[in-house]
Amino acid sequence: MQAVVFWLIYPLLWFISILPFWLFYRVSDLVYFIVYYLVGYRKKTVTDNLELVFPEKSSQEIIEIRKKFYRHMCDMFLEMIKSISISEEELKKRFVFTNLEELRRIEKLDKSIILMCGHYASYEWLFALQLNNLKHKAFGIYKKIRNPGFDKLVNDIRRRFGAELIRNSTSTSRITQNEKEGVRGIYAMIADQSPKSPNYKFWTDFMGKKVPFYTGSERMAKELDMAVIYLHVEKIKRGRYKASLINIADSPSKTEDHQITLEYKQHLEKQIKEKPEFYLWTHKRWKHLGKETPQNAVIR
Repeated sequence: MQAVVFWLIYPLLWFISILPFWLFYRVSDLVYFIVYYLVGYRKKTVTDNLELVFPEKSSQEIIEIRKKFYRHMCDMFLEMIKSISISEEELKKRFVFTNLEELRRIEKLDKSIILMCGHYASYEWLFALQLNNLKHKAFGIYKKIRNPGFDKLVNDIRRRFGAELIRNSTSTSRITQNEKEGVRGIYAMIADQSPKSPNYKFWTDFMGKKVPFYTGSERMAKELDMAVIYLHVEKIKRGRYKASLINIADSPSKTEDHQITLEYKQHLEKQIKEKPEFYLWTHKRWKHLGKETPQNAVIR
């Protein structure tokens, strides 16, 4: 049944992907109207999140941010579909890296890199990184999609541009094996996921609210001596992004515990506060707010 669903939907996705950009974004406008006004997809979650972290903003300001967010979310979803057919040349023009010399500097150190990303601006076109003649191979850590057809499609899109996806369930073993074999990589990890359990051991303020935080990126960097970079992505306009690479640590083992995670969080918070419409507010990032912290939890 899942295969039938995929093959029924795929022709439409392919057709949308080959549309010229001016028409492509008209489709996104239509999707926005359906999602925001007719379906109201997670509108309560988005509103609750915005009111929670921006208590100083008026109802009208919250509504304006909410509308801008949904427009952006629909653009990003459609841009994922555009990846089916977009050319390398077009992708490089639309997702520009401002300081690739930072990656080349670390490549000379003969170290792999953990690229800490957030649910901010665009992470769908991040695989454009592999189109810039880097020595390191690009990998993305992701959660497997239930429908096998769509899961394969997402993987095939990344492989088109030389990147590879690794399932989160096998990421530790795969990265460790790569390091043992001397395979240097750039591993993109979305690090602001909310832990499933409130019993997670590290809690800190995120947008002024105390919540648990994953520290897996930091732990792996320390254990395997991998450099850490924050991916700072800005949306310049529709279909145009600028990415800067901000160094967090060349030698993670020399940093204090949780320093890397806290610095990552600060970079992400700054972006959210400046332009909140580009954060993924449908994400239930504060679902553990107010729950009791474990006795042995570290609170910063």
